[in-house]
Amino acid sequence: MSVYQELLRQGNAATSDFVEVVRREHSAVVTFNEPERLNVLSAPLVVQTKAALIDLVADPAIRTVILTGAGRGFSAGGDLKMMLLAEEHLLDAEGSTDIWRWIRYEFGGIARLIARSDTAFIAALNGPAAGVGLAWALTCDVVLASEDALIVPAFGRLGLLPEVGTSWALTRRLGYQGAFAFFAGGEPMDAYRALELGLVQEVVAPEQLRTAADRWCDRIAALPSHALAMAKPLLRQAADATWESSITMEEFAEPNCFTTGAFQRTVRRMTEQG
Repeated sequence: MSVYQELLRQGNAATSDFVEVVRREHSAVVTFNEPERLNVLSAPLVVQTKAALIDLVADPAIRTVILTGAGRGFSAGGDLKMMLLAEEHLLDAEGSTDIWRWIRYEFGGIARLIARSDTAFIAALNGPAAGVGLAWALTCDVVLASEDALIVPAFGRLGLLPEVGTSWALTRRLGYQGAFAFFAGGEPMDAYRALELGLVQEVVAPEQLRTAADRWCDRIAALPSHALAMAKPLLRQAADATWESSITMEEFAEPNCFTTGAFQRTVRRMTEQG
């Protein structure tokens, strides 16, 4: 059995709930639920997270998903036991390509679900966020942090690189030198410094974190459904596009909005009022 198959087996064989999912009217809360290990990304937690997100993004009633952690941490990142297992099998027939499958299809698969779905994702950082857990948070559409949150650059000291989209997120928010300093310096960043640098959009007291996330859910739910579904890929593509490409995409997209009932009703109401 390959490492990838073994990790999937471990994940699917788990009998405990490593992820808690609570559905509401137009949103859901997904909580990493292994607080005694700071929600380390064990095989069961990853497998259950992916399954939960596949289910949620397929539900048109769910407009927003909040990702958060149980206990005092968001996620400590990758499981060292998993890394050791991968290291022990590097001389197997498939070498490093075997763990590549786990990184791409499971870690990366979750990041792609967050980025590519029409659902808006809100990361609610209740404590330290490191490694792939941090990558998932930075992939979300909005990142909120409690005053207890820490952005932890753990990859460098393990001899790893920014992973699962982290290099993209960091360089676009911090620039090359800022991203390099974050990686090489290895110093955890508190919530207010992360806010100053644009890594998070709001910092609140710990007891207000869920309320702040719910406010974002309500704001997004108030948007016409087509506006969210069209704006999310447009804005994500614009991060890599030239100005000319961005304005061209906007010019093609905008006329479609004129055909929607939501736009027409709003324009009529506003013109009648004034």
